[in-house]
Amino acid sequence: MIRTITLAIPMLLALSAMAQEEKKDDRPLGDRLWFGGNIGLLFGNVTFIQLDPMVGYKVDREGRFMVGTGPSYWHFADKRFTPTWTFTGYGYRVFSRYRFIEQAFAHAEFLNMNVDGARNELFGPLDQRIWVPHLLVGGGYIQRMGGRSGIVAQVLFEVLQDPNSVYYGMGPIVSVGVGLGF
Repeated sequence: MIRTITLAIPMLLALSAMAQEEKKDDRPLGDRLWFGGNIGLLFGNVTFIQLDPMVGYKVDREGRFMVGTGPSYWHFADKRFTPTWTFTGYGYRVFSRYRFIEQAFAHAEFLNMNVDGARNELFGPLDQRIWVPHLLVGGGYIQRMGGRSGIVAQVLFEVLQDPNSVYYGMGPIVSVGVGLGF
């Protein structure tokens, strides 16, 4: 125990000295933030509304490592069934991205969704809502449109596969959106 403390104290002092030597980040907040997300709309016999805005923060000066958050809302109604089958989910996400080249990035995300509870084949939907965790990992590509905006395409996989997951049993999740300040 004493040996561990003896080794830890110099390391902590060295880290403290390095932190004090670091310059204050003088980038304006607007240069550190970016905005994006996805909007999905479909109307007719099948109605689908998806709102997934997000805000990210560029941790390093080069903008390679980013973290962020955002809310998520989904509504689905299928009138082809009697009674109409509906689903509503809402929640939040936290994510990190690392750009390993200018156009390509790796992405990891924790999405927590509040959804209708599991459906029972004999008795229909249960009258409860539950929180369901999702862990999405994958990567993407950004095509610059000029300035600080671009079209973002990504492919993610949901690795937890909770039976109540909105992605349960699905293969890759492909999305395309617009990023501002990315």
